[in-house]
Amino acid sequence: MDTISPQMLGLSSDYTLFTGKGGAPENAPAPRIPPLRRLLRIASRWRWVLIGSVLAGALFGIFVTLMMTRQYSSTARLQISRETAHVVNIDSVERDTSVADQEFYQTQYGLLQAQVLAERVARDLNVVDDPNFFRMFGHKELFADNGRHPSDEDRAKRNDIAGRILLGVVGVAPVRGSSLVDVRAVTPDPALSQRIAATWARDFIASNLERRYEASSYARHFLEVRLEQLREKLETSEKEEVGYAARQGIINLPAPGNQKDGTTSAGGDRSMLTDDLTALNTALETATTERIIAQTRLREANHPDASSEALSNEALNSLRQKRAEAAGDYAKLMAQLQPKYPQARAVQLQVQELDKAIAQEENRIRTWLRQSYDSARAREAALSERVEALKANLNDLRQRSIQYNIYQRDADTNRELYNALLQRYKEIGVAGGIENNNIAIADPPKVPANPSSPRLMVNLILSILAGGAIGALIVAVLEQIDEGISNPAEIEEKLGLPLLGTAPKVVGEAPIEALQNPRSLLVEAYLAVQANLELSTAHGTPRSIAVISTRPREGKSTTTIALAQSLSRARRKVVLIDADMRSPSVHAAFGLANTHGVSNFLAGVEGIDSMLHATGQDGLSVITAGPQPPNAAELLTGDRLSALVQRLQQKFDHVIVDSPPVIGLADAPLVGAAVQGVIFVVESRSIQAGTVKIALDRMRTAHVNILGAILTKFEARHAHLGYGYDYGYGYGK
Repeated sequence: MDTISPQMLGLSSDYTLFTGKGGAPENAPAPRIPPLRRLLRIASRWRWVLIGSVLAGALFGIFVTLMMTRQYSSTARLQISRETAHVVNIDSVERDTSVADQEFYQTQYGLLQAQVLAERVARDLNVVDDPNFFRMFGHKELFADNGRHPSDEDRAKRNDIAGRILLGVVGVAPVRGSSLVDVRAVTPDPALSQRIAATWARDFIASNLERRYEASSYARHFLEVRLEQLREKLETSEKEEVGYAARQGIINLPAPGNQKDGTTSAGGDRSMLTDDLTALNTALETATTERIIAQTRLREANHPDASSEALSNEALNSLRQKRAEAAGDYAKLMAQLQPKYPQARAVQLQVQELDKAIAQEENRIRTWLRQSYDSARAREAALSERVEALKANLNDLRQRSIQYNIYQRDADTNRELYNALLQRYKEIGVAGGIENNNIAIADPPKVPANPSSPRLMVNLILSILAGGAIGALIVAVLEQIDEGISNPAEIEEKLGLPLLGTAPKVVGEAPIEALQNPRSLLVEAYLAVQANLELSTAHGTPRSIAVISTRPREGKSTTTIALAQSLSRARRKVVLIDADMRSPSVHAAFGLANTHGVSNFLAGVEGIDSMLHATGQDGLSVITAGPQPPNAAELLTGDRLSALVQRLQQKFDHVIVDSPPVIGLADAPLVGAAVQGVIFVVESRSIQAGTVKIALDRMRTAHVNILGAILTKFEARHAHLGYGYDYGYGYGK
């Protein structure tokens, strides 16, 4: 018979092809399920848990909503400005904030939620002595003793608790992108909500004004104390300055333009010696100049003709003019007369008299210049002596003024500090009285007409989401706890084995009976397994195959019989060996006697023809397990089973071995090592994946070639979403 392909059996091309000796390729990773598909599959598997959690959450939300107390909210909207309007150009004590200063608003939001403000609102609302208010919020024990007059401690305790209650019912919500902030009060009483919101806003504005005034008041008090200290210190320093100046004889005059209100500074004062020295030094310079001029004029006087004084003297110039005229007349007479002539003699005498007069005038001028020079020199010497004396006195004064300057600078410093603080004190006094309020009520609160909570739809949505979240958490826990394999895709995902096929769960009849009907779903399933085995190696179905399971009653023997029958129907010569000597079942399935079989051959019997039993199906023979040995593992330890398989391969096309289960026994690895490949049987929704992995690890330790796995007793209705493993297509009548 030709090889049966998956397409001939109506299988999809999703089945993985394997090459080589069998199993998955060494470097080929197992295909992974997409995350979304995996989540959908998990949700489908635990859908009733999720649906139940969502329904429970919805019912709980409805119940809680119906049981909740109706709450009414009232909102007051405040406008908080960054800075106030300045009536005068005087800064206040508190600094102004810039546009980017967010700390200002964060501070205001914190102040709006302060315990002090809440207690003040409680006092203004008169709720401290109102038992209904405390009963409304579950604190009726504060008024248990109604007959006793409350003490100050009781009232303080009530005020503190009332403030905490109000902080719990009042919320502050800034309006994004603006200087507005909403103060929202939520209570079971609509009127109380409106009163709390209105009082909260009003008291916040009042506390802000009080805080500003207290800041200015504190500053004024501080400055008053400091001014008094500086005043006393200034008086002391001025007394020390004046006393030292009196003892040392230091007299300083204020510089022009440096005197204000009768006070002077050290940098602008000057001593009288300085003024005297300045004046005398100026006079000395003048005297020196005059002496030099007199000396020069005196020196010129020795040359009357070149003397500037002689040239500028009118009397001398007049005499010289007259002499020149007389000398001219005399020269004319000498041209006509003799010198002894009386007229000539008279003119000559006149010239001589004029010469005497000129000489006397020149002597007088010279004498005057000498006297002027002597006087200038004497005055210069006197002034120079006086200047030198004043210099000495000034140096002495400077030595004595060092300590005086120290006293004077100390007094000037104290005076400047005192004047600055006094000016600031005056400014604060004015600014504290004219500072405007930077907080205003933009929208006053109103009495709410409808409750703000509970809201059924919101609570229902939240409860459904919470129920779904809890359900998802439960599903996650169950998914971690439940390692059962209920889906064919989990064979590759959890075990890392190729899926050779799935065998449906038979209902209403025994699996062996279902195998007798060629049109049954069970037979169709194992035909698909046979087709996959044809593709498991490059040479088709391995000639020797062992069928192994993790534990008993997983469908291992049924799979062995079904696979043997399927191969024999394909006109192959097949021998079925029952190697499960501890719990044999093949002989019962075929109605054979179990008197002579595998155990006999393993014990040393050589003939195998006597062990072969014919079945009602052509091409299929069976070797039963034989008598039950005391220790089957010892018989399997040797190479007798491998020899049996090799000898049977000479007569048959395929040798199918029904192996004992893996867990708790050492038989299965020994059986698996004697054949070319092993098919692992896994029962659907029954065995844990961890247990199967342990069994697979034992098989791999024995270097067993695992061809793949078959999922038995599979129910398509329990398969997860999106796989379509239903066997709904069958034969017509």
